[in-house]
Amino acid sequence: MLEEELIFLTEDFVRKILGNDESGHDWWHILRVRNLALSIGKMEGADLFIVEMAALLHDVDDWKLRVGLTRKHRAKEWLLDNGIEPEIINKICDVIYKVSFKGANVNTPVTNPECAAVQDADRLDAIGAIGIARTFAYGGSRGRSIYDPDVPPVLHNDFEEYKNSKAPTINHFYEKLLLLKDRMQTKSGRAMAEQRHEFMVDFLDQFYSEWNTEFF
Repeated sequence: MLEEELIFLTEDFVRKILGNDESGHDWWHILRVRNLALSIGKMEGADLFIVEMAALLHDVDDWKLRVGLTRKHRAKEWLLDNGIEPEIINKICDVIYKVSFKGANVNTPVTNPECAAVQDADRLDAIGAIGIARTFAYGGSRGRSIYDPDVPPVLHNDFEEYKNSKAPTINHFYEKLLLLKDRMQTKSGRAMAEQRHEFMVDFLDQFYSEWNTEFF
């Protein structure tokens, strides 16, 4: 099967799984990450087929979206069913596995430009204006409060601790989002992260000003 045909089929496959997602992990998130990853991947000299396939499939097995599902390896099954060579499958799945943030004090190293491109792209979509919108969409979809000043942020030491957190949404800025700027893997990712990071800082300043009903 031609790479272009497989990418088209994969788009349709992912859209059917995530098209109705309300947690900020919908098809439009996938599309933004794919486009960002390809842009970064070109500058990093990455294999763009690996980048594009990993970006398209990176959320179909995400633990946050797997509630009630018994199948845990849909990305790999999809690649196998479409006759992709085992070596290519392993490369794509390796990128997918290494994309996710797993806790403030958990190292998530990358070993190749493909992984760097997709990880940076996914993290860029988690910050800035869209990142803020997605954060509150996710919190609302999981029944989390917006903010509780009596619940301090926690810098999680392991993945299980991070996964099991039920903290208010504002805490997520300190537990993940504000940490991402300094964890970008590529020069272009770091450059794009700067402005988005500052936007979040300004948002939080405004949020606390309104929360405390300050008037000027």
